[in-house]
Amino acid sequence: MATPIEFIRENELAWQPSFSGDLSGGTYGYRGALIIEAGKQISADRKLPPKIQAKQVIMITEGETIKFFACELDSFNDLAPMVEKYKAFFTDGLYLLYVTDLEKSGTFEYEGIKFTAFPLDESSVWNELLDLADLDKSDMKALKEQEEKIETLYDELSSADVEEVSKTYEEMLTFVGESSKQLMGAV
Repeated sequence: MATPIEFIRENELAWQPSFSGDLSGGTYGYRGALIIEAGKQISADRKLPPKIQAKQVIMITEGETIKFFACELDSFNDLAPMVEKYKAFFTDGLYLLYVTDLEKSGTFEYEGIKFTAFPLDESSVWNELLDLADLDKSDMKALKEQEEKIETLYDELSSADVEEVSKTYEEMLTFVGESSKQLMGAV
């Protein structure tokens, strides 16, 4: 079986990566977006942006498994196609979802994989993870290498209590509302 990164490369699933490289201890790190459902191919060399994507992905892989995965999903309903595409690599890791149309948090199992999902209003996944890990932003900025930042974040999260109230997947579906994410930028 291919590693997650080999699968992503072979199937052209990386979208606007900001980091993709080796970490310590035989692990591999990735930051960027991952395609869940590709955009329409409009010519031989042009494709529309993905219809569905996992945004702001922070991922650590080891061998054939995803050890750590955090991302933003526009809708909680995007979880099913994401798991369908990447299920082979989700085993027993730490998987955190920040969802713009989710109104309550919860830890649940889907297809035998444990996820913890949080509403995402205005912040970024990175900032939310720093808060969850109780890490100071200025300390993280002092780290020069992207590898160090990803590993430090993962080390803190893996020893923190990040789980929410246990729910079923069906209960989590009842928490889906309208997107509450505020668009930031020029007015």
